[in-house]
Amino acid sequence: MTLAALALAPGLALGSFLNVVAARVPLHRSVVSPGSACMSCGHELSWYDNVPVFSWAILRGHCRDCGAPISARYPLVELVTAALFAAVVIDTGANEHVWLGLALVSVLVPVAVIDFDQRIIPNAILLPGAVAAVAILAATEPDKLPEHLIAGAAAGGFLLLAVLAYPRGMGMGDVKLAAVLGLYLGRSVGPAMLVALLSGAVVGAVIIARKGAREGRKTAVPFGPFLALGGLVGLFFGPDIVDWYLASFT
Repeated sequence: MTLAALALAPGLALGSFLNVVAARVPLHRSVVSPGSACMSCGHELSWYDNVPVFSWAILRGHCRDCGAPISARYPLVELVTAALFAAVVIDTGANEHVWLGLALVSVLVPVAVIDFDQRIIPNAILLPGAVAAVAILAATEPDKLPEHLIAGAAAGGFLLLAVLAYPRGMGMGDVKLAAVLGLYLGRSVGPAMLVALLSGAVVGAVIIARKGAREGRKTAVPFGPFLALGGLVGLFFGPDIVDWYLASFT
């Protein structure tokens, strides 16, 4: 638990950076410079106004200079990232295996935010995420790299068939994200994909129930956040689910 608590601080810091990534990458802007600034007045934030969570709370969710409201999404992303970092440390332990889980969290958080807001999944996040997965596996568990490569191809190929069959349902960004999930999760990508599809179907059914079949089918729902949810389930529970499933046949 001590190690998990220590993971909270870097998780909060990374969450703050992921907010920048989610805001700037879709605009093709640098995530390094200029520094963080108010989205309303453009005033560059001082360091004491850029402390994760605490600055937002002290300022009561408003810019110090112009008074414009600052979305609660920013501290929420920071808190979620920190909690996920701690959860990965608790689940994996503070050893070489922790890096794969931390890297996956770092990919899924901004992808889910961007796709929810803008219905795009940028290659600028997926490509470095894929390279990181292969590099971490090669350095820590090289014997598992073939399994993860096969899982990535299988997951991406599965969604590619779905996109070809029903182009309006998903996009190529979802296909590439599924492939990246396979690289990180290996055989645990199976439960991840199942959770993503089921949760997406449930939300779709709720929308149709509220709006009616005609209007509900016209409602655009990004699939990336469901894949992110499935990825987290696969990360934390995937191995146990796969083992349980395989044991049921023995």
